[in-house]
Amino acid sequence: MNRKLAALIMLSLALLLASATACARTPGEGNPLRIPPLLEDLDPSPEAAEYVLQAAPGITEFFTGVPADTLGYNGSYLGPVLRLRQGEQVEIRVENGLDFPTTVHWHGLVVDGDQDGGPHQVIRQGDSWTPRFQVDQPAATLWYHPHMAGNTAWQVYYGLAGLIYIEDGVSDNLELPREYGVDDIPLVVQDRNFNREGNLLYSTSMMGVPAGQVLLVNGTASPHLEVVRERLRLRILNASNSQNFRFRMSDKSPLVQVASDGGFLEAPLSRSSLFLSPGERAEVVLDFSKARGRTLSLDSGNRKVLEFRVARELESSPAVPDRLATLGPVTPPEPGEDIPRRMFELRSMGVSGTINGRFFDMDRLDEEVRLGEKEIWTVRNLGGMMQAGGHPFHVHGTQFRVLSRSGKLPPPEELGYKDTVHVDVGEEVEILIRFTHEGVYMFHCHILEHEDAGMMGQFRVE
Repeated sequence: MNRKLAALIMLSLALLLASATACARTPGEGNPLRIPPLLEDLDPSPEAAEYVLQAAPGITEFFTGVPADTLGYNGSYLGPVLRLRQGEQVEIRVENGLDFPTTVHWHGLVVDGDQDGGPHQVIRQGDSWTPRFQVDQPAATLWYHPHMAGNTAWQVYYGLAGLIYIEDGVSDNLELPREYGVDDIPLVVQDRNFNREGNLLYSTSMMGVPAGQVLLVNGTASPHLEVVRERLRLRILNASNSQNFRFRMSDKSPLVQVASDGGFLEAPLSRSSLFLSPGERAEVVLDFSKARGRTLSLDSGNRKVLEFRVARELESSPAVPDRLATLGPVTPPEPGEDIPRRMFELRSMGVSGTINGRFFDMDRLDEEVRLGEKEIWTVRNLGGMMQAGGHPFHVHGTQFRVLSRSGKLPPPEELGYKDTVHVDVGEEVEILIRFTHEGVYMFHCHILEHEDAGMMGQFRVE
């Protein structure tokens, strides 16, 4: 039996096991979790940063000995972490080494509309685009990905995505795990399907995208991580096209959430589970001080996301601080306060959908918004045909606060800043929103197939 045939047989067995349950693996199996590299800053000045990011095709072995065709930034699959700092002047040269047009959207970054990387900032094959901006927001975990009108979903599916870290004076002074790749770990979680040859299998139907048989974390199948310190900080991104995840620990130990999409919460929040829809992020701290020598896992449903192999001797870590940041309360407008309100009604039709009864049109502005003015946006999910799982509603160019969920106060995990909010069937979510930069931006469902099929609109801030 030749090596290629043996590898394909092993792949078929791996896919069969993955489709049945990811929890069937025994300790000692799997692959070391890949940690994305930090992208080199080419500007030595502490007040500025300069990066080069190239999108290009690649070859990736998700299963040993089985090469797959993929896409990536500065590598074969996914991309490096861009580490930025509040107040910093940033320049990013984005080069398109693909055979087709793309864009790079800075998801969660507050920048002018023409620097946002939405469908208006197309980069043709062989061309480049160089956005320049000042980082104008506090510490947070953001991400970047294509945003090509009608052609985003499969570009992301094949690997075009990466994380952005913003640091500031507050994050510098908090006693949280901060050594990258050791106790401060990025987790880009995706569900993916593969064919019998080991290539990624992207397909859609009127129902949407089939759930992936395999969970990848940072592009690693069946990942494990060696834990060497008492506490571990995980920066979790749901980078799936359409699947929701509810994360929990196998031993039911708490996930201590310290941040949401737009940055730190005011105080840590101990949770038994963590729900993230596509595009949402959260930072959590895990305490392994009582798990020395054990093997635990982060799970979603009956599937193992990441296995933790805890050392018998752990380096000490400080406790999570009682206070993290000062955000101020989320308060509704005073009686008689004149504040603009807008309604966004989401209705799905299988793989497609509409917002306020309209499909996306690049030549149509759906809203005009005044710079610096507070508004209340109501996002209502009307359901529809073949609807399941709700809609993650994302707004470009800002971070907002959740005011209410179906007339009730939002849960504690939604009291921080966010740029993506999940709205289930029949739910109505009010958000308090304000824009500090000018330009044309997008709002859309972050189920990428819905976005591609027209569940998106655009607005101008001036």
